[in-house]
Amino acid sequence: MNRPAFRLEPATERDLGLILRFIRELGAYEQLAHEVTATEEELRETLFGSQPAAEVVIAYAGDEPAGFAVYFHTFSTFLGRRGLYLEDLFVVPNWRGRGLGRRLLAYVARVAVERDCGRLEWSVLDWNEPALGVYRRIGARPMNEWTVQRLTGEALRDLASSA
Repeated sequence: MNRPAFRLEPATERDLGLILRFIRELGAYEQLAHEVTATEEELRETLFGSQPAAEVVIAYAGDEPAGFAVYFHTFSTFLGRRGLYLEDLFVVPNWRGRGLGRRLLAYVARVAVERDCGRLEWSVLDWNEPALGVYRRIGARPMNEWTVQRLTGEALRDLASSA
């Protein structure tokens, strides 16, 4: 069986529908579909507006969209350098296990190296063994001594109003 070659392309505004589809599919996979509220209009502004907040790369298997990665810059005061944070990486189920996730990771890693970033970081759900296996094989290590904290909604607005 001939498998189509994978190719990776930076997303453009014309990919908004596909990006939103991948976000929704990722939300379903992570059992967090109820938290996906993004719209194409919001993504247009935040990804392709005057101050883009993140970048997206789309993976194709032949002409078929097969996955994506979303990443953005961070800053490390300890290193005194920028870093990249991988917000999302998603591969369509029928293309999993063929190295495409690793290719997407390598793409983002290359961006980090080309931009002289000091680190590439991401979060993974602790039950996602397939992803954890990939990450272990590429040499990533968990930061077990750190706990992610999050403020959203009313708690975020309450704290902001106290400033």
